[in-house]
Amino acid sequence: MENQALGLAERLSLPIVIKRVRLKKPWRWLAPWSLGSPFGCLAVGADPISPPWPRLAIGCGRQSIPFMRAIRQASGHRTITVQTQNPRVGPENFDLVIPPEHDRLTGPNVLPILGSPNRISKTRLDAARAQFSTLFEPLKSPRVAVLVGGASNAYRFGAEDARGLAEALRALAKDHGLIVMVSRRTGAANTEILKQFLANTDAFVWNGEGENPYLGALAWADAFVVTADSTNMISEAAATGRPIHIAALSGGSAKFRAFHAALMQNGIARPFSGKLEDWTYKPLDETGRAAAKIQALLDVRRLATDISR
Repeated sequence: MENQALGLAERLSLPIVIKRVRLKKPWRWLAPWSLGSPFGCLAVGADPISPPWPRLAIGCGRQSIPFMRAIRQASGHRTITVQTQNPRVGPENFDLVIPPEHDRLTGPNVLPILGSPNRISKTRLDAARAQFSTLFEPLKSPRVAVLVGGASNAYRFGAEDARGLAEALRALAKDHGLIVMVSRRTGAANTEILKQFLANTDAFVWNGEGENPYLGALAWADAFVVTADSTNMISEAAATGRPIHIAALSGGSAKFRAFHAALMQNGIARPFSGKLEDWTYKPLDETGRAAAKIQALLDVRRLATDISR
C-alpha cells in the first residue's frame, strides 16, 4: 500500500514525508469511520500527525482514511487530499479518489485507473538492471520473471496449486532462465514445492534473505508469469511493457476477472497455458496519468492562492 502512495508522490515536484499510522482499539475496528478526531488515537509506534499541514496528502489503506478526512478539515480544506483504492466512504470526503477500474467507483472527483499506482520507472529499472546483473545475467536467455503471490480473500493457493505451477515452470526452464520471486503470502510450504520442482534447472528462486532483488527481476525479464491474485504485481510488470502471462489460481472474484479482462483487451496480458507467447504493447503508465491529475489540482490551488493575495 505504501508503494502505491509513494508511486504517485515521486512523480510530483514536492518533498516527501512518510507517515505510517495505526489506530488503537476500538478506533482501529471502526476505520474507515471514526469517532471524532483520530489524532489522539494512534497506537504505540505510529507516526504522529500534527500541523503544519502539507499542501498535499496521499493516503492508502483503511486506517489512513480517518486521518485524511481529519487533515482536510483541520487545514480548512487547504490540504489537497488524495485517497488511493476504494475508500469505502463517500468520495466527497476527499479532493480526489484513485481506485482501480474494476472497483466500478464513479464520481466527479474519482479517477479510476487500470490496476494500481506503483513506483516503477525506466530510471529505477535501469539502475536495478545494473545492480543485479551479476545475479541474473548468467541465466539463460530469454529470461522469465515469475511473480508468485498466494492465498487472499479472493484466491486459494494450496499445495495442489503450487505443484501445478511448479510443473509448468519446470517445463519452461528447459529453454528459459527463470527468476522466481515469492512473497510472504506464498508460504514456506509452497515455496519449498517450487524449489524442489526447479532444483537442477536454470532457475533462481529467491529465498527471502538479503536485499530483495524484485526490481532486478522486473528489469531483467523478457516476459512474465504472474499469479492471478495480485493487482500490484501485475501492474508493476505491466509498467515494463513486457508480455504478461497470468497464471490461474483456485478461486477468484468478479473484480479480479474484470481486471484481467481489461488487461487482455488492452493487449497487456494473456492467460498462462504453460507456454510463452511474444507480443508488444506500450508500457502501462496509469501512475503518470493519475499524477498529472494531482498536479493539475495543485496548480489550480496555487493559482487560487495567488489571486487571493
